[in-house]
Amino acid sequence: MESFDATAMIIPTHWAESRHQEKIDGRQWTIRRFGWSEHSMEEAQAMADQRVAEALKRVIAGETIQRREPKVPYNGADGMPIREEIVARDGDAIVTRNSYGALCLNTPDVLFADLDCPVGISFRSGCLIFVFMLLAAAAYGRHAGSFGIALGSMILSIFVALLVYGVVDRSIRKNQAGMKRRLWRRIEGFARRHPDWHLRAYETPAGYRLLAMHATFDPAGDEALRCFQELVVDLVYARMCRNQRCFRARVSPKPWRIGISERLKPRTGVWPIDPEKLPLREAWVRDYEQRSTGHAACRFVARFGSNRIHPAAEAVRRWHDELSRADTQLPLA
Repeated sequence: MESFDATAMIIPTHWAESRHQEKIDGRQWTIRRFGWSEHSMEEAQAMADQRVAEALKRVIAGETIQRREPKVPYNGADGMPIREEIVARDGDAIVTRNSYGALCLNTPDVLFADLDCPVGISFRSGCLIFVFMLLAAAAYGRHAGSFGIALGSMILSIFVALLVYGVVDRSIRKNQAGMKRRLWRRIEGFARRHPDWHLRAYETPAGYRLLAMHATFDPAGDEALRCFQELVVDLVYARMCRNQRCFRARVSPKPWRIGISERLKPRTGVWPIDPEKLPLREAWVRDYEQRSTGHAACRFVARFGSNRIHPAAEAVRRWHDELSRADTQLPLA
């Protein structure tokens, strides 16, 4: 992976892309790289051009590299800065709109940690169940040597897959209360082992969120990593914090939890978008914000540990609680 310094800025305002074609050892290479800047498009373009030039040097030197960087907003962006619309700023903290339309609070040094349990069977798991049943039915029909048997088995497998999906989904949802109790015991254990920490705990639709109030942290530092490991925080989230030099918390509802079935337009939600497509996005956002007013992203439930409060953490806490409606009794979404 190519190295670059993203420590000074977690969410750039300007993005550009550079593209260069060159024939090397008889092969045509097309290298594309992104550049970014807090200040101007010209600076972003200069960075993109420089990164393309560096990539070409590595190709000429015989290295195997990625030809084109994927245009992704956050999750999966290995070390790339967060590519989302900046909605608001307060000091070093930034609120962005993520790829499915929810607002996220990003901070370079105030630690958030979400502990989640499944809220139901995932779409991916459901698809895997369906594909497995379909393949099993096709294999049985082929073994029997009959197209009719194969077709009948595949139709039957669809109903069986739906039945299995329903049973597993209901079981997960039924056991969610028990899983949340286990998460809470994990939080209590962590707080007992770290009495000098000051932690605020929030309930979320999928579990709990912790906010550290006593100090600031380096997202790529050992202390944050140990905290995440001890709490068993989602591995993807922990990796993103390290790679992108920031902590992150969703502070508005997920659209599908408040009755919005349409995806953020235009599709993918990756920022920036073409100016002619902005009206579509703005219409979606207006509807989303109107429906969001009756829901909270999390709810404050308890505090643990010391009374130490770092000023930066307190500033983030105030903004987080306001945006997420954490001090209300609104339904969580």
